[in-house]
Amino acid sequence: MNTSKSSALILRSLRSVWHPCTQMQHHETMPLIPIVRGKGAWLYDADGRRYLDAISSWWVNLFGHANDRINNSIKEQLDYLEHVMLAGFTHEPVVTLSEKLSALTSNALGHCFYASDGASAVEISLKMSAHAWRNIGYSKKQEFVCLQGSYHGETLGALGITDTSLFREAYEPLIRAAHVVPSPDSRQARDGQTPNDVLQHALDTLQSLLERRANHIAAVIVEPMVMCANSMAMYDASYLQGLRSLCNRYHVHLIADEIAVGCGRTGKFFACEQAGIWPDLLCLSKGISGGYLPLSLVMASADIYSAFYDTDLHRGFLHSHSYTGNPLACRAALATLSIFEEDNIIERNRVLAEYINVALQPLAQHPDFHHFRQQGMIWACDAIINDSENTRTFAHRFYTEATKQELLIRPIRKTVYLMPPYILDTEEIDILASRIKRVADNVMYGV
Repeated sequence: MNTSKSSALILRSLRSVWHPCTQMQHHETMPLIPIVRGKGAWLYDADGRRYLDAISSWWVNLFGHANDRINNSIKEQLDYLEHVMLAGFTHEPVVTLSEKLSALTSNALGHCFYASDGASAVEISLKMSAHAWRNIGYSKKQEFVCLQGSYHGETLGALGITDTSLFREAYEPLIRAAHVVPSPDSRQARDGQTPNDVLQHALDTLQSLLERRANHIAAVIVEPMVMCANSMAMYDASYLQGLRSLCNRYHVHLIADEIAVGCGRTGKFFACEQAGIWPDLLCLSKGISGGYLPLSLVMASADIYSAFYDTDLHRGFLHSHSYTGNPLACRAALATLSIFEEDNIIERNRVLAEYINVALQPLAQHPDFHHFRQQGMIWACDAIINDSENTRTFAHRFYTEATKQELLIRPIRKTVYLMPPYILDTEEIDILASRIKRVADNVMYGV
């Protein structure tokens, strides 16, 4: 054991690093875990303990840590070009990546604009939508629509279309509010209602809003199929079909935030494929680089791209990031896409998901959990807790107990979810399934 070295690293981190999505004082009683290496689905700390990364390190790691194929691709790129500005220059990795992504949409979305993180991609899509409308003579279309409980990032623009009070409340005076309409979350069905009733109510409410405000609304933004930060709310693909139809009818852009749900998470490479539709703008990040390097992008339709194509500089999209289209990140993304293609990952994941579904049945049938649900390579269920104190502490207690069982699981409020990398073997799945059931028992029964 290397406890002294581990403790020293934790102390140094607490003195110098401001950790994300964290109340730092909590680390007085919930120690940081100092990770020193990763391999496959496992992370290893400074004391030699291991943790099965069941949430892909915040949903980014698709093919395991220290993946040899992605490693080698980045190493090869290092010998040629680490970075060059993308204004006035270009390079092979960014061109090839853009071509491959466009081909995956059958060229429905043909132009990629690059950034570094998901929130930036969301902000780019908002700016593109409003600016495109302005360029073609509809300057009043400056408003946006999001779903109840939605999350699209924490920068000020992204917070405007994020309906999560925990992230918004402190910054409310700085935020430009959007229209919030009901979500199609099937868990909202009450006595006598079906999930389809909930879905239809959501579409009807949106239609009513568009009838009144379409001349002022630029776009509707949605996470297709799964609203991840909204406790993994899942809904039927027919909602997306209805949404696409409404946006067409009322001349409003549809923005698909596939930052978390793209790259195979829902069972198709793009979640929108589940509904057989394409948005006007599509945001990607997280898994696109395999969890290696910061990379995000927005894919735009030909109509939106052409709205900016002009001799007048002011009609151009004058947004930029220093590391836009970084060659190393693009090579990591190309290696990721190659694994998808060469290993037939989408089909392989269907088989993998079936095995995981069977293995998780003890959790699915647990008396203290309900709403067990699955979409592609995402699983979730909700703890049945009635008192506010247990609700408030549940996520922390479950996370802590999971680490004792060598699992990295980070619940969202009362929702326990799994979003593992695509490389789990049957032994690892059995470990995950048996131990998460043990964690649930220990937390709910106070063992």
